[in-house]
Amino acid sequence: MQITRRALTSRKAQQFTESVIREMTRLAMEHDALNLAQGFPDFPAPEQVKEAAIRAIRADVNQYSITWGAKEFRQAIAERFERDTGLIIDPERELTVCCGATEAMISSLLAIVDPGEEVVVFEPFYENYGPDSIICGAVPRFVSLRPPAWTFDPEELAVAFNERTRAIVLNTPNNPTGKVFTRAELETIAELCRRWDAYAVSDEIYQYLVYDGAQHISIAALPGMRERSITINSMSKTYSVTGWRVGYAVAPPETSNAIRKMHDFITVGAPAPLQEAGTVALRMPDDYYEKIRQEYAARRDRFLPALEKAGFRCYKPQGAYYIMTDISDFGFANDVEFARYLVREIGVAVVPGSSFYSRPELGSQQIRFCYSKTDATLNEAAQRLMQLQS
Repeated sequence: MQITRRALTSRKAQQFTESVIREMTRLAMEHDALNLAQGFPDFPAPEQVKEAAIRAIRADVNQYSITWGAKEFRQAIAERFERDTGLIIDPERELTVCCGATEAMISSLLAIVDPGEEVVVFEPFYENYGPDSIICGAVPRFVSLRPPAWTFDPEELAVAFNERTRAIVLNTPNNPTGKVFTRAELETIAELCRRWDAYAVSDEIYQYLVYDGAQHISIAALPGMRERSITINSMSKTYSVTGWRVGYAVAPPETSNAIRKMHDFITVGAPAPLQEAGTVALRMPDDYYEKIRQEYAARRDRFLPALEKAGFRCYKPQGAYYIMTDISDFGFANDVEFARYLVREIGVAVVPGSSFYSRPELGSQQIRFCYSKTDATLNEAAQRLMQLQS
């Protein structure tokens, strides 16, 4: 009997590539370039948070914690969540600690989405959201955020919803654009979720990094949305510990139970000693959060004029720590070609804009810079980029 040889990999794996952001980090290392591609700080985490992790390790908090998160850490998350949103959640039934926001997102989508259902995604989007939908067997429906203010058309969004819509993925403040969704925009999204009985899965990892009077609002706090929202967050950006991989998802009890089952069989649990440190981090005083907001605003205001001086047309971000730019004045065929030129010849690594879109041509004249770096790094990057004007 003749056996037909099957493909070596699944159809799911064939539908998306490796992370472009991580690829650019490798190229930065290969060419000894400044890494303004991947979103991690090059400055230290808070001393008290690091010391708390060290104490936990020395105290032998080195075995599995409860699968859905250490009790005291979940309590600290619930306290912080109430402080930020006004919502009181039950840390025993409405919270799942995961291995970073990345795992919280995929565990959440796997918990609520069945194959063939649809997930609405705003684009440009953080590059994980498209593959996450594919892994779940969902059909992504993309809705455009349009520069310069990265607004969406309410009618276009309404058309994207239908009886097959299971969820919309929201990211505010937004990566890569720096957009902070307004209350009016969130109310438009919430009304569609209520009408079509859909979830809002809201990635709020940059919630403390908002500028120029912009206000972060959690969609879960809007009327009728607590029971249909999954709020995702992480320690990574707020406390400069992107390598720790400790995040969490807040959701109603039945939904949390499903997320916990997915999380359990994907990763079992997040690092136990780092959850102990997270308890300390989440209970830091309010002036810590104001301090990091001011510091990031200063970095943005330092680096954005330098980019403009080098010839980039910039979209000023209201939040997060990225700057999207238009590169059409440089005359390169596309964003990938320009990004490779920058890392090889200029010594600065960036992310090609096409990696944030469902169709590469939509971002073919955009690139993203990350400014979660020291003043020394940003100053050096600015000097190198001025070579583009010579």
